[in-house]
Amino acid sequence: WQTGLMDCCADCGVCCCGMFCFPCLACQVAGDMNECCLCGTSVAMRTLYRTRYNIPGSICSDYCITMWCTVCSVCQIKRDINRRKELGIF
Repeated sequence: WQTGLMDCCADCGVCCCGMFCFPCLACQVAGDMNECCLCGTSVAMRTLYRTRYNIPGSICSDYCITMWCTVCSVCQIKRDINRRKELGIF
């Protein structure tokens, strides 16, 4: 990951969107990944993203992060997507 799980200050806009309009952020992430809007918060989405970009981790860690830190998980994915878009590797 290019930012930490709770690295809110890296992109305050994403963090605010996650806190105040979480369904919108989840749909943005799913849209960026060309997936169904309902999948934005799923373990499968996090695992797919992690696998696509060779980010170390496991399905077990993805499950735990998604279950106990859902908002932070989706924010982390969106921050990473934004950074990869800036670098032209998304």
